[in-house]
Amino acid sequence: MRTRRKTGESPWTYILLAVILIPFLFPLAWMFLSSLKTQVQNTAFPPVWVFPPTLNNYREVFVKNPFFTFTWNSLVVAAGSTGLALLLGLPGSYAIARFKRTGIALAILTARMAPGIGYLIPWFILFTKMRMIDTYTALILTHLIVALPLVLWVMIGFFEDVPGELIEAARIDGCSNFSAFLRVALPLVKPGIVATAILSFIFSWNNFLFSLIIAGFKTRTLPIAVYNFLSYEEINWGGLTAAATIITLPVLVLSLFIQKHIVRGLTFGALKG
Repeated sequence: MRTRRKTGESPWTYILLAVILIPFLFPLAWMFLSSLKTQVQNTAFPPVWVFPPTLNNYREVFVKNPFFTFTWNSLVVAAGSTGLALLLGLPGSYAIARFKRTGIALAILTARMAPGIGYLIPWFILFTKMRMIDTYTALILTHLIVALPLVLWVMIGFFEDVPGELIEAARIDGCSNFSAFLRVALPLVKPGIVATAILSFIFSWNNFLFSLIIAGFKTRTLPIAVYNFLSYEEINWGGLTAAATIITLPVLVLSLFIQKHIVRGLTFGALKG
């Protein structure tokens, strides 16, 4: 009893944790179970809970779709948009935090509040005229709409926690503003950079709308594989959930392995304060 009181653990803690996690874990469990059912079992009412599992849905995913091509496309686009967002967003967020350009930050936030489809039509017209539809470059640029504001707004807080005295000392020692940014500020906010890069990659990996319109046959990403199981006649629930499970699995595994880096990065500023 003393140990429980000392560590703050009790049965109610685990009960509360289970109640909080159920709404998040149940859809994942339902998706996985549905991927192992036949179409008849998936459409049955009441739902079928005990059934012989089948892997035909997963086989159908790989037979009907060039799934490895979709995976490669998603990897290229997610890594490219994340890298470009960091390249542009880190100096931008440092400048906003260092020189107190709150107006620019507010303008970026206001632009980000607009729905993604509002950007999609101008992007589509522009890329059509430039003959960039169905290219990695077009997809990476469209994904920056999500990735760049994320990097900017998360990293502003980290750069604001960098002591100004260190920057001034570097400037006195002969560093330019950019050199102080590279040599002093960036090493101090590495946890934030890691967490932001991971979140940006996940958002890009799961993006569906831009890939549906801007991508073509050569550059379709993984979320399009899910869309291929929808038709006017019926929804192939088994194939759809199997594809969704395969898409979710890499991100889920990645999150489990790097959760410490995410938590450390997102709490770095708060712990420092």
